[in-house]
Amino acid sequence: MTKIKETSTNFANKKALTDECPELYASKMIGGQWSLAICSYLINGKLRFGELRKSLGNITERMLTLQLRRLEEDKIITRTVFAEVPPRVEYELTEIGYKLKPVIEELEKWGIMHKESI
Repeated sequence: MTKIKETSTNFANKKALTDECPELYASKMIGGQWSLAICSYLINGKLRFGELRKSLGNITERMLTLQLRRLEEDKIITRTVFAEVPPRVEYELTEIGYKLKPVIEELEKWGIMHKESI
């Protein structure tokens, strides 16, 4: 995942668009196949790292870790570490994260409908 230089015109354009367009801002938060998929699995409640990895199939541990960190930074999920041996870590959607449920359900319906139409 490469970052765009903050001094570039491209960066300025993207920032201006996300500042002005709530839809674009929202898609940036959950955009990408992994972020949306992670949120979809967490809609049903807390999951551990290993459970998420099994559910997502082809995702690498590194990519899952990066996506979970980004979602945590964006306050969409929370990470709870339990002081046990072996350590246990659970991920859960935050209050604002759970508000994605109707959006995800509508995207699912739209995806099914679109697949059938083509």
